[in-house]
Order: sequence, then C-alpha cells, then structure tokens
Amino acid sequence: MEPFKIHILGCGSALPTLRHNASSQIVEIRGKMFMVDCAEGTQMQLRRSKINFQRIQAVFISHMHGDHCFGLIGMISTFGLMGRTAPLDVYATKELGPVLDMLMKSFCNDYSFEVRFHAIDTKQNAVIYDDRSLTVETIPLQHRVPCCGFLFREKPTLPHIRRDMIDYLEIPFSQINNIKAGADWVTPDGKVIPNSRLVTPSDNTRSYAYCSDTRYIPDLWKLVNGATVLYHESTYASDCEDRARTYWHSTARQAAMVARDANVGKLLLGHYSARYNDESKILDEAKAVFPKSFLTNEGMTVFV
Repeated sequence: MEPFKIHILGCGSALPTLRHNASSQIVEIRGKMFMVDCAEGTQMQLRRSKINFQRIQAVFISHMHGDHCFGLIGMISTFGLMGRTAPLDVYATKELGPVLDMLMKSFCNDYSFEVRFHAIDTKQNAVIYDDRSLTVETIPLQHRVPCCGFLFREKPTLPHIRRDMIDYLEIPFSQINNIKAGADWVTPDGKVIPNSRLVTPSDNTRSYAYCSDTRYIPDLWKLVNGATVLYHESTYASDCEDRARTYWHSTARQAAMVARDANVGKLLLGHYSARYNDESKILDEAKAVFPKSFLTNEGMTVFV
C-alpha cells in the first residue's frame, strides 16, 4: 500500500508561543505532496521536518487569517530562489487572489515558475482537485470569515493479482492488466478460470479530513462520515465554551462529538489556544467522548 501521511508543521492558534507554530500541514499521498495552510514560520518547520518542499505541488488555504496564510509569500519567494520550474497551484478563497497578486508583483516578479491561483467557494461542498489517484473536496465551515476545510480521498485501486495463479496457469504478462480490470482467463484447453480466483481485493481507500477554524456544526459529520483520519480544531476546553462561541471556534468536546458521529478512524486535535501550557485537559475532554483522540504536535507524522 502506498504511503499516506500527514506531517504536522504547526498546530497552535493565532497568538504566537514558544511551544507551537501556527497552522500548517503536509499531506503526502501516493508520492504527491500537498500543503494545507501556510502560517508564518512554515518554512523553518519544513526544514526541521526534513521535507523536500520543492516537491509540494499545491497549497490549500482554508481562510484569510494570518495564522493560516502569512507564510505563503515567503515560501513562494524561497521556491524562486531555489530555481523552481514546476508550477505551484494555490487553492483559496477569492479574497486572497488580489492580495497574492500584489505580493507576487512586489517580491516575486522575476521567477521562472508559475503560481496558478484557484478561487474556491467556501459555501459549497465540491471537488476542487482531481487526478488519477485522489480527489480533494471542500468542507464548508463556519468562522468569522469565509472558511472551509479539505477532504483528501484516495481513488480505488485495481485488485491485486495472485502470483501463484499466474505462475500455475502460465498466464502471459501481457494479460495481467486485463485480469486486474476484471477479465477471466481461458486455458489452452478451453477451461474458464473466473476472475475471482485470479485476484485478491484491492486495498481499502483512505481519506483525511482537515477541518480548520470553525464553530461547532452539528451536522458536519455528514461531510466527513467514515474518514480514516479527521483533524478538527479544538482551540479550547469546555470551560471556555462561551469564548469559543464568541470567536467562532470549537472545544475539544465538540470536536470529539463530530468524530464520534462521523465514525472516523481517529481524531487529531489542534489549533490550541495560547492560554494552555499543556493540552492534557483538551485531550482528556476529547477522549471522554471519542477514545481514539490524539493531540497533534510539531514534527509528528501521522499515518492514515
């Protein structure tokens, strides 16, 4: 099975601290690398994580708050200094388009690669990226500014060929793809070997849902239902629920409720308020509702 990994670069909230960087992650899937949010300091976190960020082919920005996008222009500038030639696709709310254009003209106007901006509608659940191996779709969220999350979903692969049957029946290599696609095999004496005896089922598809800044949405689970891994902001513990409501954020308990209702494989907690010297209270609160809850931390790699 091809690797599907989440690299945590930052899991703090807007106020900088010495404990956490602001939001950014790398989604690594089937040899491709995508960035989700790009806060100030993301480049240094990429260096510390020993991630070859020249391989990043697209950046998905959840919303126009600095702790999710202030690092983008700096990273683009570094790409230019390193001689990048491959285009970089940026998916974000339409409000970022003119800002990025102005910054590019001011600081990055002589580079040899193209930055392609794609405006997304944060109010719609829609596929915004599609290639041979995966799709990425938007997850409408509710925050103080237009905001959405992102769902990375693998496409099904073909079944696995049974090597023992290939050898036993002396099936030529040229027919393997046909069998993977569902064909039976007919022996030289006319006996039909059904496809079900020639293959084993394909790997289960995996998915990762990233839910950035949002207040609690009771029916959000419908959009992330069955996700292998869910990241849901958990800025506060429940004793700050009024504060969460005021600033359109979620508590750990509310994040766990979404995970429980969606029947996800595991829940990743993050976007911690700077008021917490440690996040054990947040973790305990989430695990009481959804036991498969985990704190994120810088440098962590999560296998989906």
